[in-house]
Amino acid sequence: MADALRGSMDAAEYKHVVLGLIFLKYISDAFEEQHAKLEAERAQGADPEDPDEYRGHNIFWVPPEARWAYLKAQARQPTIGQLVDDAMAGIERDNPAARACCPRTTPAPRSTRRALAS
Repeated sequence: MADALRGSMDAAEYKHVVLGLIFLKYISDAFEEQHAKLEAERAQGADPEDPDEYRGHNIFWVPPEARWAYLKAQARQPTIGQLVDDAMAGIERDNPAARACCPRTTPAPRSTRRALAS
């Protein structure tokens, strides 16, 4: 499957795509786990859309446009590469500590971004 997704992209370049997606999935899973806890505690005053509720637990705040469920729903769109790049930019924007670690998933030209959508 990875070879089919990679297409004609160089393997050395493809690792950036894969590492970026793994990073995004990892922080999204941690976010979703905390989000579910906060939803359950809403009656006690918890706010699942308050970034500080995540930062206080050393969890990245994931803006709506960067959440895994949203990206997964958009996976077949020809703009998925740009959507993932925008997701990473949103995570960097909302989490200053992430600026040094957010990988860019599509370092190549737009033709490579389109290949990700195939």
